[in-house]
Amino acid sequence: MISRITLFLMCALFIGQANALREGDLEAGMVNPGYHEQPEWFKNSFLDIDDDVIDAKKNGKRVVLFFYQDGCPYCKKLFEDNLSQHAIAEKMRKNFDVVAINIWGDREVTVAGKTSSEKKFAGQLKVMYTPTLLFLNEEGQPALRANGYYPPEKFNVAMDYALGKQDKKESFSEYLARISPRPASGKIHREVETSSAPYYLDKPLKAGRDYRLIMFEQKQCQPCDELHKDILQREDSKKLIQKFDVSVLDIWSDEKLVNSDGKAVKARDFAKQMNIQYAPSMVFFDKSGKQLFRTEAYLKAFHIQSAMDYVASGAYLKQPNFQRYIEARADALRAKGVVVDIMN
Repeated sequence: MISRITLFLMCALFIGQANALREGDLEAGMVNPGYHEQPEWFKNSFLDIDDDVIDAKKNGKRVVLFFYQDGCPYCKKLFEDNLSQHAIAEKMRKNFDVVAINIWGDREVTVAGKTSSEKKFAGQLKVMYTPTLLFLNEEGQPALRANGYYPPEKFNVAMDYALGKQDKKESFSEYLARISPRPASGKIHREVETSSAPYYLDKPLKAGRDYRLIMFEQKQCQPCDELHKDILQREDSKKLIQKFDVSVLDIWSDEKLVNSDGKAVKARDFAKQMNIQYAPSMVFFDKSGKQLFRTEAYLKAFHIQSAMDYVASGAYLKQPNFQRYIEARADALRAKGVVVDIMN
């Protein structure tokens, strides 16, 4: 019996961020794909998810729900950079039936005999990144949820994890670190910190700052290097990050900290409690310690800056959908004559 209730309840625990703009938003040099042709081997599904799971199981496969939107450069990147690689494409074709769901679509999706539109289904699962890939096991329960674009090396490891090739007690981040450490600087970048070790997250914020930003990182992390050596060195980024009380935590460290509840905990355990699955992840909190927003995927400068502005400006209070916010922000910047290149 497929655990349909588990599908909804477990999926609803994950919150992401959409990272694609509507058609016409990309600058020269980065062509907006509009509707980008999906691989022909994606499943031609009637979007009855329970039936898809049963069919896949009969064929020795599992189902992947691929949430996308037209005009998504990261979806295009997934097709061109990842699925264009023979080994990755063949592994996915052999082991998974990929069911595409448009987060703004109106086709009917059926789960447990109940129907809703694609966009309502995506909303129920709180899908805010595109692409988001929800890997299901043979019983239709979530094995892994990948929010946002994963580079080829990480995507390949994610497929193995979803196929159950890990120790059952391992989180995806632990499995990734063990199986596929990536060459990087080998350091934690702490230059942006305003609150350094020992970390007391229960203490008041630094004067003049209304929000706390905790950056969860690891030493072997190319995206972490890119974030600090490039993105956060840009003038717009420097202005925005000054609005936060910033701490940088090593997700594998035994270093102790005091969380917002006044409890002492190791950094690695705190990262687990926060369900950190990607480095770098940027988690934003208000003065009371309430989590407001997080980024947890590979993002370029525009989206990193937009995430900081989303919180610092208080826009999160008025616009709960980050995708809508970045669309409006891009439009407002262009109206001022600012060139917006979301993939730079």
